[in-house]
Amino acid sequence: MPVFTRVLTRLRALRVPLRPRDARVLVRLRAARDAHPSAHRALRIAGHVLAAVLVLSALLMPNTAPGLRPDRFTRIPAEAIVGAVLLLALPRRPRVVFAALYGTGLGVLTVLNLLDIGFTEYLGRGFNLVLDWGLLDDALSYMRDSMGGFAANAAAVGAVLLALLVVVVMALATVRLGDVIARHRARAGQGAMVAGTVWITCASLGLQISGLPVASDRAADTLRGQTQRVVDTLRDEAAFAKEARTDTFGATPPGQLLPDLRGKDVVIAFIESYGRVALEDPLIEPGVTRTLDTRGTALAAAGYQARSGWLTSSTYGGSSWLGHSTTLSGLWIDNQQRYRTATHSDRLTLTAAFRKSGAWDTVGIMPGVQKTWPEAEWYGLDKVYDAFEMGYEGPKFSWSTMPDQYALEAFERLEHGRKRSRPLMSEVILTSSHQPWAPVPEMVDWEDLGDGSVFDAIEEEGRDASEVMADSTESRKEYGKSVSYSVTALTEWLERYGTDDTVLVFLGDHQPVARVTGHTKNRDVPVTVVAKDPDVLKKIDGWRWTPGLRPADDAPVWKMDAFRDRFLTAYGSVPRPTKR
Repeated sequence: MPVFTRVLTRLRALRVPLRPRDARVLVRLRAARDAHPSAHRALRIAGHVLAAVLVLSALLMPNTAPGLRPDRFTRIPAEAIVGAVLLLALPRRPRVVFAALYGTGLGVLTVLNLLDIGFTEYLGRGFNLVLDWGLLDDALSYMRDSMGGFAANAAAVGAVLLALLVVVVMALATVRLGDVIARHRARAGQGAMVAGTVWITCASLGLQISGLPVASDRAADTLRGQTQRVVDTLRDEAAFAKEARTDTFGATPPGQLLPDLRGKDVVIAFIESYGRVALEDPLIEPGVTRTLDTRGTALAAAGYQARSGWLTSSTYGGSSWLGHSTTLSGLWIDNQQRYRTATHSDRLTLTAAFRKSGAWDTVGIMPGVQKTWPEAEWYGLDKVYDAFEMGYEGPKFSWSTMPDQYALEAFERLEHGRKRSRPLMSEVILTSSHQPWAPVPEMVDWEDLGDGSVFDAIEEEGRDASEVMADSTESRKEYGKSVSYSVTALTEWLERYGTDDTVLVFLGDHQPVARVTGHTKNRDVPVTVVAKDPDVLKKIDGWRWTPGLRPADDAPVWKMDAFRDRFLTAYGSVPRPTKR
């Protein structure tokens, strides 16, 4: 029965009123079909082929960007064979329902694969159905800061519409293929039998194309992976809560915490995205190495010595707070659930240990904080200066609310340079090396910083973020410049304002995103201790770190969660575990 006759028959059977205009449209379409039967047949076949391509592509789609290669789509998906057999076995109405549900599931699976690709590119891991929905809001905020509100909102709306479109199109494609299978039941049955036989044979013999098995169950594997992620996340919550309650230094009396640093002003500074790639990539390394060597020479002339090593970060590409909390708590915090659990516990952070000792005032310089930050209490910070409390009136540099040089000068003016009755322990977060690395600030005369307006011209003349984000080579170049800027600002601050009793610990929070690092599994970041007092560095001789600001390639590599206990132990803290 011709398609238009079937449509009219179904509408009449359902007693759907047909307006004269609708009837005329159907008549015209039928006339066009009758006038061009070859074109109509070609379009129908093209629609069938497109539906088949969409379904097969969804079944074989990888969940990483490097996997998006033609040879990944030359395999035989078991799920297609099983689906075809079920469509052959079902009566018409159940068949349509099953096909629609099957297609909807494929659409959802495709969206999850796309999320995996995006998260792997930016965070070095797949999307977690339990934990990661909140990060989508952070991603939108980042886009607003980097690209402007209109572009970010348009991109967000476009992403939602694309996800819905993928689900709807996949459902329509499978329903269409179900109709084709039903109309050609005998040939479809023979094809399914042949495909099933070939699949079993290939699976049994282990036949491969380009190192991949011809017999594929990629969609089922993706589903298993997502399910296992959810199960592992739920199991991890209870296990990590128990781990957080056990603390080697949790019961240490105040007088036995950090006795060998008494009288010292201690600064712990995190440099955004300062990763191992900055010292190894052939395009980035020369500029960063030159900066580290130049600044190391200047500090040595001012009487400072340094030791450097490597830490393996708990995060990659973003979620800097996971790196900060891992370093300072001694817990491996690599997801948002662990972060919430840790920050709601009484775990002793390294910064809180300074406050608990009673020998230091504690302060946080947080130019990246733009909303309420209750974690300050967990970190043991008496006072926190966020993006709005440092008097900055200059321009934002993409995501970064202010240049690092200004943030450090504000730190000096508001806290470090003030006379006080006891030493100061400071946690400083430097943000100028945050992606997208455009525009990048430049150093100005410290005397000219004022309220930050001096940066207006620098920001206006800087590069556009969208231009840099679209080009991996340019991203690497600008990333290197931003790291050099941050290191220069921090070490010039130390040279300018440090004293004989200043101790600076600075490190990266994570490696930058994949368009800078490539798809590496390396998560290492440099860490450096700088001081004038030789006894401070003598305490860490056993660490075998490299002299200077630049760690050697073969310098020791620790997991980031090892730093707290090693630091506390090196400077005389006595372990007194909590009893739970």
